[in-house]
Amino acid sequence: MARIFITGSADGLGQLAAQQLVSEGHQVVLHARNKARGQDAMNQVPGAETVLTADLSNTEETKQLAADVNTLGKFDAVIHNAGVYRAPGELIAAVNTLAPYILTSLIHPPKRLVYLTSGMHTGGQARLKQLSTDLSAISYSDSKLQVLMLSQAVARLWPNVYANAVNPGWVPTKMGGVGAPDSLEKGYRTQTWLATSDEAEALVSGRYFFHQKEKSFAPAASDVSLQEEILTVCEQLTGIHFPAELTK
Repeated sequence: MARIFITGSADGLGQLAAQQLVSEGHQVVLHARNKARGQDAMNQVPGAETVLTADLSNTEETKQLAADVNTLGKFDAVIHNAGVYRAPGELIAAVNTLAPYILTSLIHPPKRLVYLTSGMHTGGQARLKQLSTDLSAISYSDSKLQVLMLSQAVARLWPNVYANAVNPGWVPTKMGGVGAPDSLEKGYRTQTWLATSDEAEALVSGRYFFHQKEKSFAPAASDVSLQEEILTVCEQLTGIHFPAELTK
C-alpha cells in the first residue's frame, strides 16, 4: 500500500485518480482550494485519509500546504495535478508553474513525483524572462512547458526519486469540456500507475507519458541551461531555494 498526496483532487482528473487509488487500497490525502470544496472532495472520495486546503495561486498558502503535508509524515508519491486553463497569465503561472515548484522544494521528497503537463506544451515557449518580470504574458501552453522543464530538472538533480510528466490528453472534464475526444479513464490511469506500479516501465525518471506510453517532448525541456534558469527564476519569485542535493 502506498501513501499518495494529490493536488487539485476536489474534481476532474485529480478526483478520479484519488477514487481509483483508494479503491486499490492505497492511502490518499486530498487537496482542495477551500474548506467547502474540501468537504465535497471527502464526500466524493470516501475512504480518503484526509483533505488539506490551500489556494495555490497564493504563495503563502502554498507554503503552508507544504508544511501541512510534512506534518502528516512521509509520502510515497505526490501527484501535481492541480491546474488552471482559461485564466489570466498571473493565475496560470502561479498555479501551473510556481505552485509545483514550491511544493516540490518544501515537501519531504517522496519516492515518486508525477507532474501533469499537456500536449499543448509543444506550442509553448519557456518565456523565462517573462516569468521573472511579467506573469501576465504566460500562456497555458507556456506553463505546461515550464512544468515539464521542472520535472526534467527534478529527475536530473534527484536521482533517487522517480520524477515524470504526464499528458493526460484532451479529456471531458470541467477543464476539457464535454466534447473532448480522449479517454477519461486513460487520462487518470497514467498518474495512478506512475505513483504506485512496480512494473519496470513505471520505474523510470525524466520521461513524458501519454496513456502509459513514453512519448517524445519539446526539446527545450531537456535543455539543462533552461532547467537551471527556471529554478533560479522560481526561487527569485517565491523566495524558496530548490534543494539540489538530497540528504538520505
